[in-house]
Amino acid sequence: MALPNLGTISSNASTPTIVAIGGGELRERETLRIDATIVELAARRRPRALFVPTASNDAEGYWETFRSVYGEELGCATDVLWSYDRYESAHDAARRIDAADIVYVGGGNTLRMIKRWRRLGIDAMLRVAAARGAVMSGISAGAICWFRYGTSDSRRFYDPTDETLIRVSGLGLVDAVVSPHHVREPHRAAGLREVMRRTSGVGMALDDGAAIVVRGDRYALLASLEGAGVSKVYRRGAEVVERRLGQNEQEGSLTQLLARD
Repeated sequence: MALPNLGTISSNASTPTIVAIGGGELRERETLRIDATIVELAARRRPRALFVPTASNDAEGYWETFRSVYGEELGCATDVLWSYDRYESAHDAARRIDAADIVYVGGGNTLRMIKRWRRLGIDAMLRVAAARGAVMSGISAGAICWFRYGTSDSRRFYDPTDETLIRVSGLGLVDAVVSPHHVREPHRAAGLREVMRRTSGVGMALDDGAAIVVRGDRYALLASLEGAGVSKVYRRGAEVVERRLGQNEQEGSLTQLLARD
């Protein structure tokens, strides 16, 4: 996969580079084409990739999968930031984040993750990393976290029968709403439309195997699974409009993308 056209802004400029992946199984290499692009965007011979598994409650197996894909397969020097029982200190967290060329946030419980980050000050550390030019990436919860808001099924972690999508605040590095796992989970479309009825701006519905890359006022869409794509959702008066982005909208101005048609 060729690098997306993100203009002339270099990867180490003080402009955040965001790669938000809608879903897919890392261990099955369903997102490998996108993962390879993340590594290329770091623009280093052996980039340092930091895995943040807070949303999965620091799942050990998830870290092992990340280390296999990003370390053994994609040639990164990998590290992990634990946030629960193995969390060491704010100093250690800041050191690990500061050393990273790539930050990759795993999927899981978005709401719990954001609350934990705020309690530990990790959210502020991640904003600093973004400002210095690290590639800020992730999947599902790890996609939501970089945006102003995201739609999350965090309630199902407490009640597996509850498929209600709630609006969760992220770090606000991109002024939009992002919603992962579209197409694979049909209830997501209705949930995002309901969120957008009471939310200003534009929502981006990401399929599994689809990603949006943002740097400055440029964006590009990526796909690692056949047919994966992105839809744009926003309120127009009393109506909520949902529109699949076409072939001529795969890259361009972020300002234009986030304008209501």
